[in-house]
Amino acid sequence: MSNICRFTNKKPLNGYKKSNSNKKTKRWFKINLLKKKIYNISKKKWIKFKISTTGLRLIKKKGLSFFNK
Repeated sequence: MSNICRFTNKKPLNGYKKSNSNKKTKRWFKINLLKKKIYNISKKKWIKFKISTTGLRLIKKKGLSFFNK
């Protein structure tokens, strides 16, 4: 599975690393991904996700059923 959040669809961005002499080299800005197991009450089982920290905050705020629609 790639580095994409399942709920917020966040992906790594690319950009430049700049030195003092203003030389630019390509780099990736990675997102803060976590591997989490969340219990789904309606299905009565644990589900594994690769989720960003903002996605985890959304689940705590709105609930997992909000994303199942």
